[in-house]
Amino acid sequence: MGAQDFWVVIIVIGFCFQAQVSSSKNLTCNPNDLKALEDFMKGIETVIEGWGNNLSSNCCEWAGITCNSSSSLGLKDSSIDTYRVVKLELPKKRLAGNLSESLGMLDQLRTLNLSHNFLKHSLPIPLFHLPNLELLDLSSNDFSGPIPADIDLPSIQFLEISQNFLNGSLPPSICNNSIRALKLAVNYFTGDLPPGLGNCSALEDLDLSTNALTCTGGLSQGLFRLQKLTRLSIQDNKFSGPLSEEIGNLINLVRLDISTNLFSGTIPDVFHRLRRLQYFVAHSNNFDGQMPPSLSTSPTLSLLNVRNNSLQGSIDLNCSAMTSLATLNLGSNRFDGPIPPNLPSCRHLRNINLSGNNFSCQIPESFKNFHSLSYLLLSNSSISNISSALKILQHCQNLTTLVLAKNFRDEELPADPTLYFGRLKVLILGNCGLTGSIPQWLSSSTRLQLLDLSWNYLEGTIPVWFGNFSNLFYLDLSNNSFTGEIPRSITGLQSLIDGSISIQEPSPDFPLFMKRNVSARGLQYNQVWSFPPTLELSNNNLSGPIWPEFGKLRLLHVLDLKCNNLSGPIPSSLSGMISLETLDMSGNRLSGTIPPSLVNLSFLSKFNVADNELHGMIPAGGQFWTFSSPSFEGGNNNLCGGLTLPCPPEVPYDNPSLGPWPPRKSEKYTGMIVGMVVGFVFGITCFIGIDRYVWTF
Repeated sequence: MGAQDFWVVIIVIGFCFQAQVSSSKNLTCNPNDLKALEDFMKGIETVIEGWGNNLSSNCCEWAGITCNSSSSLGLKDSSIDTYRVVKLELPKKRLAGNLSESLGMLDQLRTLNLSHNFLKHSLPIPLFHLPNLELLDLSSNDFSGPIPADIDLPSIQFLEISQNFLNGSLPPSICNNSIRALKLAVNYFTGDLPPGLGNCSALEDLDLSTNALTCTGGLSQGLFRLQKLTRLSIQDNKFSGPLSEEIGNLINLVRLDISTNLFSGTIPDVFHRLRRLQYFVAHSNNFDGQMPPSLSTSPTLSLLNVRNNSLQGSIDLNCSAMTSLATLNLGSNRFDGPIPPNLPSCRHLRNINLSGNNFSCQIPESFKNFHSLSYLLLSNSSISNISSALKILQHCQNLTTLVLAKNFRDEELPADPTLYFGRLKVLILGNCGLTGSIPQWLSSSTRLQLLDLSWNYLEGTIPVWFGNFSNLFYLDLSNNSFTGEIPRSITGLQSLIDGSISIQEPSPDFPLFMKRNVSARGLQYNQVWSFPPTLELSNNNLSGPIWPEFGKLRLLHVLDLKCNNLSGPIPSSLSGMISLETLDMSGNRLSGTIPPSLVNLSFLSKFNVADNELHGMIPAGGQFWTFSSPSFEGGNNNLCGGLTLPCPPEVPYDNPSLGPWPPRKSEKYTGMIVGMVVGFVFGITCFIGIDRYVWTF
């Protein structure tokens, strides 16, 4: 073909395309389709964007509607060539109301996407009898009730109704030989997997996660016939019993997630048959025994997460074979022996969680060459010799997150000036019982965003150079023995004033965990980006004032200063912390009144100034109507107002700046005795809280 012929062809194609576009502007939809859409619109309680009052009678012009001509669809039942609705796509339009059964009249519909709306009540039965429907997406709505028992969707390829309130069992008719993706996650389905699951012979993606599905006698045998599956997600259900070796029949699996179930026994040694598997997530089950050899030698595996089981023995990974491994999460098991010294030879391994095991050893010297390591979690693993550990780990050039909590019992935090962690963003050394003071070498870790040194025996003052950590948004120095004033420089932390707070997580399957004491119950740290911006300085021996400049920290969520020796007034400027949710200043020697400006803290849900020397009226309005008397009692004998501390007539309600009213002599001595008793009890409570944390954590 010559150049001239080529351009002729291009021009002809262009004219044809232009004619098709021009024709599409004048499409006239089939009357039955128009009626179906009008009935659909009647069930919607909100205005559909692009479907206003001046709607054209030609539904093919409406927003979200796509039409094709009858002739192009092969329909010859009419001499008039009308246009049929083949797509109805209205995701994220804030639609509310019921889904009309009239949509079942759209017999040429190929795509129906009404996801991420507020549609409710039951799923219309006619919707599941559309002969040409290929894609049905009703996810993220408020539908309830069961899936219709009789499903006849011969053309369906993609069925997604996740994140609703659907219940009941899964109907056997949900499967056919055309469906490629079936996603029913985050509902309330119960019972066994349907016996007809093996009929989904073309299925590539099956997501049944976060329901209440069970299995009696193991997973359905039909599941193991789905050899085209690439993704199997059945996490967060109630599946129990051993994991069948037939899972090895799913030879095309790329991602397998069976986490948060009740599987037990050993993990079957079948991973040599899963030659495409990249992600294996089996955490939070009851697996025991050793890791199977085929799992420890998989060349394709990128993420291995089996934390929170009862696996045991030594960790024996073949790093020369596991050339793709990037994330290893073996935390909260019963592994013993040494920390594997060969881990640095897994050349792509970046993220490691070995917390909650029983290694009883030191960090291997070989970790000096662990140049790919970014995240290391080794808390509660009986690790010793913190000086050696830090000297070794400082050579990990890409280390950004280091969690070594509940190790190194009663050792001294090293002050070695040669230590350097320039890339570190997260450092957690909580509940180690460490002695000493905050070392100067930490000042060079200028990228720190989260620092937790809580529940140790550290002494001395809080360094002024903490104010240089421009990215720091979470600081926990609680339950130590720090003295002196709170450094004024902390009130200038840029990330808490106007900075953006973000930490990149390695993957959703790799959360950070760190327990804290709350009435002897353990809580977990989740992903770092979900941490509330916090300054936690409670249970120390800090003295001096609460700086007025704290009011500049407009992004701070938690300020906890309880159980110290702070004195002076509560600054009225604290009202500038407009994001504050928790403000605890109890157990100090604060005096003066509670500033009325604090009623402007709209998000404040916890407030405590008990056991101080405050007087005057408790501010009225805002969140202060929700704070009960324990938030103010104990030592504050001349404080009144609020929900349960009525003021005597001598104190006018409209003048909170007045000093204490003169109590009668008997009242004065009674108040002194009550204050002493409450203060003593409050102090004992702080002490018991510390002891409880140390012994029950």
